[in-house]
Amino acid sequence: MTKIVNYISEAFEELKTNVTWPEWAEVQRFTIIVAVFSVVFALLTWGVDELFAKSIAGFFNWLKS
Repeated sequence: MTKIVNYISEAFEELKTNVTWPEWAEVQRFTIIVAVFSVVFALLTWGVDELFAKSIAGFFNWLKS
């Protein structure tokens, strides 16, 4: 059990001393970029899905005729 506690305390110490954290403004900017990209990607995926759904429905309606 002491090995686990030692590992966790050393990991936190490493995070405090050796990791270079970004500035808060940079984190906010990247968060906005990721959010915008996620929305755009979701809309594109939805659009392609709708296009294929209508294409397949049209194809099967054409086969029925």
